[in-house]
Amino acid sequence: GSEKRLTLGDWPEVSLVQARELRDEARRAVREGGDPLHERKREKTMARLAAGNSFQSVAEDFIEVKFVGGQKAAATIEKARWYLSHLTDPIGGRPVSEIEPAELMVVLKKIEKAGKRETAVRTRAFASRVFRHGVAMSLCKSDPAALLGDALMSPIVTHRAAILEPRKLGALLRAIDDYGGSESVKIAMQLLPHVFVRPGELRLAKWKEIDWDEKIWRIPAERTKLRRPHSVPLSVQSLALFNELRRHTGWMDWMFPGERSHLKPMCENAINTAFRRMGFDRETVTAHGFRATASTLLNESGKWHPDAIERALAHGHSNAVRGAYARGQHWDERVQMSQ
Repeated sequence: GSEKRLTLGDWPEVSLVQARELRDEARRAVREGGDPLHERKREKTMARLAAGNSFQSVAEDFIEVKFVGGQKAAATIEKARWYLSHLTDPIGGRPVSEIEPAELMVVLKKIEKAGKRETAVRTRAFASRVFRHGVAMSLCKSDPAALLGDALMSPIVTHRAAILEPRKLGALLRAIDDYGGSESVKIAMQLLPHVFVRPGELRLAKWKEIDWDEKIWRIPAERTKLRRPHSVPLSVQSLALFNELRRHTGWMDWMFPGERSHLKPMCENAINTAFRRMGFDRETVTAHGFRATASTLLNESGKWHPDAIERALAHGHSNAVRGAYARGQHWDERVQMSQ
């Protein structure tokens, strides 16, 4: 057959001594039945793949395919990127195929020692999905994160703080009205007890979602936890708050823009940070806790059908048949409830 030539490298990058060693390795491969030219091409291909297949790039591809392409809610995509941010500096630039369990464990233990047990557990789970994505793409052979679950401390199970006594709730609402910080953050806090939505659904709201004529806020499916549209009847009080907010941010896309750039929404912790500045600790009040407050007080009042309350909270039904039947019901009751 035709003669094959194997280039060992250019002088002076490859010295004569190194060239002889490479030559001897090539001859040894031929004697053992291998093809050094094929091996060299394979090594170059693998080197190029490794350079472009860092943990960061595989994770970004995973988010794009599974979250963005899977049409997950914006808050879910943002949370995935938040988990990735804990891994970017320590292992983001490392080839995904070279990361060892012990290396990842150091990163997770650092998060855990900072008192963030749940974050450590969820970051490990996210990393595991990234590695499995890498395995599926033939970029690595195993999932080192899969071996670490039992080595992390279990999160302390807590219920989101919520005020359940009407008298204490009244004191909180008065404190919110007196808040002297950002006007948009203040209005966000004032809206929470009226609209019963999840904090992420509120802070990512856009002006185009408000139907002023029908007095309805229509939250699109991609932003809700259950991946289905959710309509919120707007009370007189809610409309007044939205109109006040419109004076400040009505010319922007986001109802609640970020402090540094109106091109981005309000940061995830803005509302809870405001509560802390007002003197309410995390064991007393959280943004999400207003949903528990609404559920408890509305149910205890005895005035409203339980299904109407569940629909107002955009909860799913464990009974699928009952859920399908109730989906379009109780709107008039929800309108009255919002007042």
